[in-house]
Amino acid sequence: MSDPIRLDKCVVALTGCSRGEAQQYIEGGWVSVDGVVTEEPQALATPEQVTLDAEATLDAIEPVTLLLHKPAGVSTEDTIAAAGPATHSALDMTHTRMLKRHFQRLQPLLALDTEASGLLVLSQDGRVIRRLTEDARLIEQEFVVEVRGELPPYGLARLMRGMHYQGRPLPPCKVSWQNEDRLRFAIKPIAPGQLQAMCREVGLEVISLRRLRIGSIPLGKLAPGEWRYLPADKRF
Repeated sequence: MSDPIRLDKCVVALTGCSRGEAQQYIEGGWVSVDGVVTEEPQALATPEQVTLDAEATLDAIEPVTLLLHKPAGVSTEDTIAAAGPATHSALDMTHTRMLKRHFQRLQPLLALDTEASGLLVLSQDGRVIRRLTEDARLIEQEFVVEVRGELPPYGLARLMRGMHYQGRPLPPCKVSWQNEDRLRFAIKPIAPGQLQAMCREVGLEVISLRRLRIGSIPLGKLAPGEWRYLPADKRF
C-alpha cells in the first residue's frame, strides 16, 4: 500500500479531476475513506482507501436553516451546541444530505427566553437572516402560554389591545383560550419578557411558554431538543 497523502490528492489520482474539484467533492460529503464519509481535504489517506460516491456532483453547497425545538430551561447557546446528527428528527422529510458544515456559523434568530420552549431558528442563509431580523416586526408568532390565576371579565379584551410594555404601546394581537389553563397568542412584534408582563397585568402568572409558529413555519411534532431542515421551497 502506498504512503498516505492528502485526501484531495487521492481524489485527483482516483478521478483525474482538478484539485479544486476534488476539494468540492470532499466538502460536499461525496468522498469516503474506508467507508466513512470524510469532509476534510487535508485528511490523510491512500488512494486505495478512497471511494467517490457514484452520485457525486459539483453543485454548490447551499446554506441551510435548522428548525429546532428548544427545551425549556436550556439557553440558546446550549441549544445550538446540542444541534448535530444525534438530535436530527426522524420526521425530517427534506432528504437533505447532512454535512458537518451545516453546524458551523449558525445564527440564532428571534431568540427565546431561557425558560421558554418551542420553535427556534438557526440559519446560515443570508436571506433567512435578513427576513427574521429586518422584517421581524412584520412576522406573526404564535405562542401557547400556560397560566395560573383568575382572568377578570375584561382580561381577554385587554390582552388583545390597549396594553403597554417598556414604555411603549403594544399593537393589537389575537388571544384565545386553548383550554382552561392555556392561552394562545398570535402576536407581532414580540419582545423578551413581553408575554409574561402582559399576563401579569391581568392577574395571571405564567407557568410555561412555548412558541408554536413563526410566520408560516410551524414547530410541528418536533420533540424537545430535536431539529429538522427548513425545506428549500418554504418561506417565513
